[in-house]
Amino acid sequence: MSEQKQNLARKIYLYLAALFITSLVVSNLIFQKFFYWYPFDMTIGGIKLFELSVGILPYPITFLVTDLISEIYGQKKANQVVIAGIFASFFSLSIILISNYVPALESSPINDETFSNVFSLSGLAVLASMLAYLFAQFIDIKIYHFWKNLTKGKMLWLRNNFSTFSSQIIDTVTVISLLCLFEVLSWDSFLGLVVSGIVFKILIAFLDTPLLYLFVYLFRKKFNLKIGEEIKI
Repeated sequence: MSEQKQNLARKIYLYLAALFITSLVVSNLIFQKFFYWYPFDMTIGGIKLFELSVGILPYPITFLVTDLISEIYGQKKANQVVIAGIFASFFSLSIILISNYVPALESSPINDETFSNVFSLSGLAVLASMLAYLFAQFIDIKIYHFWKNLTKGKMLWLRNNFSTFSSQIIDTVTVISLLCLFEVLSWDSFLGLVVSGIVFKILIAFLDTPLLYLFVYLFRKKFNLKIGEEIKI
């Protein structure tokens, strides 16, 4: 591969990493706002389903990006992005904690109480999310490469969906369990949030499969990659 294409590959990897880290950090900061997913109106045992945190919206992007990086750049580069995301999340947590303790001016548009109401639970959310995220992302990457090796680089749809389904179920159950243990959420909402989160994420995983195929096709065409071949940067 020419030096010019190597530089382009590095630049794209940097942008993908930035997209991943931004999606992860933002999902932890906005999680306290909930919305109702209107296409469905269902209840289980009197528990209304599909009431979801807005933090779930950017989170599926992280799994699409790691699958794309795994496919094109390899398992090592995907793991590096995951570790960078952990660092960014805890660094953002430290900034939030410091900001929460700095007293606001009387003329400040946002006073201490409002700021605390919005961000006071972010620390627990980041902790719970990171523990779940560690399990889910590393499992996602491991399963993805297991199927990639088993199918010799073929059947992209299989490894994308199988790895994402497994990791998203683990992530959803873990993070909601921890948020309930930390008393950020009520145990009464546990079942509804778990079922809603898993169904939502699985549907999104189905929808992102064509996107993954498209991006992988564009990469292979641009960098003249064979099926299963990875870019070394």
